[in-house]
Amino acid sequence: MKIHPTAIIDPAAELGRDVEVGAYAYIGPKVQVGEGTRVMHHACIHGYTRIGQQCVIWPYASVGTDPQDLKYSGEESWLEIGSGVIIREFATLNRGTAGGGGITRVGDRCLLMAYSHVAHDCQLGKGVIMANSANLAGHVTLEDHCILGGLVAVHQFTRIGTYCFVGGMSAVNKDLPPYTLCEGNRAVTHGLNLVGLRRAGFSEETINALKQAYRIVFRTRTPLAKALEQVQAEVPQTPEVRHFVEFIRNSERGVPR
Repeated sequence: MKIHPTAIIDPAAELGRDVEVGAYAYIGPKVQVGEGTRVMHHACIHGYTRIGQQCVIWPYASVGTDPQDLKYSGEESWLEIGSGVIIREFATLNRGTAGGGGITRVGDRCLLMAYSHVAHDCQLGKGVIMANSANLAGHVTLEDHCILGGLVAVHQFTRIGTYCFVGGMSAVNKDLPPYTLCEGNRAVTHGLNLVGLRRAGFSEETINALKQAYRIVFRTRTPLAKALEQVQAEVPQTPEVRHFVEFIRNSERGVPR
């Protein structure tokens, strides 16, 4: 391990092999840091936080602090961060609350850019990108590989589906379906995230099936329940199409048609 002499590390913290801790960094009790992770100068990691391997936490990031929830009364709660996660300058990540399951999660290989915020009880899948100053309220779910542009604000209890791309400065107050391109105040769908899907290696057959499903749900006046039934009856039932349908069907906040 390479630990700067000015770093403050609580004796109850657990650091894996080859962890680096920079000048004036703080690591509190009940913190677990996986091997190969770098905690750069002036970063703060607070108690009840688990961090995976090969992560990089940049200067002045604040990780694992108490939830900003008036119902929180000091109960034990956790923040879990996967492996290969990059947390840039001044990003803030809060632990969970008893009312939300007691844990905030960030999946593997996420990138949280400068000044981004992950609130209590949020659940982030793998490969999520949050650009500068993107902010999540409590209990938000981001599925795998979704991307939030700069200054995006997401309302509490909202879900954003896998491979969804949300344009910068959007305000999100409804669930945004997977594989779509969304933008606006309030955010609405503007089509499929075709560039992202092709970059990720989705086949043209899968993309064409998603195009059909999207057209039926978002480009007709068919009532939503019937539109979803039509998709199931007429569109090839690839795993992606099935996820698209089930995400919308299970939405509690609704989707912006």
